[in-house]
Amino acid sequence: MAAALSPDALENRLVHLRTTDEAAFMELLFREFYRPLGQVIQRVVQDREATEDLLQDVFARVWQGREKLVISTTYRAYLYRAALNAALRYVERGKRQVAWEQAPAAAEPVSHAADEDLHHQEAAESVEAALAALPPQCRAVFMLSRYEEMSYQQIAEALEISPKTVENQMGKALRILRQQLSGVLRNLYSWLF
Repeated sequence: MAAALSPDALENRLVHLRTTDEAAFMELLFREFYRPLGQVIQRVVQDREATEDLLQDVFARVWQGREKLVISTTYRAYLYRAALNAALRYVERGKRQVAWEQAPAAAEPVSHAADEDLHHQEAAESVEAALAALPPQCRAVFMLSRYEEMSYQQIAEALEISPKTVENQMGKALRILRQQLSGVLRNLYSWLF
């Protein structure tokens, strides 16, 4: 197993390989980023098969557009953003599709456990909707911080922005989420107690 490359060495290697050996370029991208990008997508879509499909799609798009690909940030930042956007688009499409089979059959008495599951599901859907409504950079910063547990400095490096911008975007995300989820939290609290 080869030693892990530093982020700068990895970027330099990718830049070099992209112009000299496209197959090695894609192999290195795949080897270095498949697992971390899969974790990002999995946290958003929470479906293993969908995660695999979305990952393949992200790498396929890079491969198909490799000759015209313009990356103004690092490959890491570009791929994280592409993976996060793919996952968010997937979730949005899922919300718009209403499956006939999932429609309730007839009104039946709901047990306490089912009622509790429903409240948790509604809360989770509200959180997903609130996250999807965040501005893209705000959403990326929040998800990398909370779901990937990256420090502000690591996020700044990954997205090629200043740590102060990360701090500001995180504050903005938390304000927006608090505002959008205040009713959900009140309802959940009143239902639980």
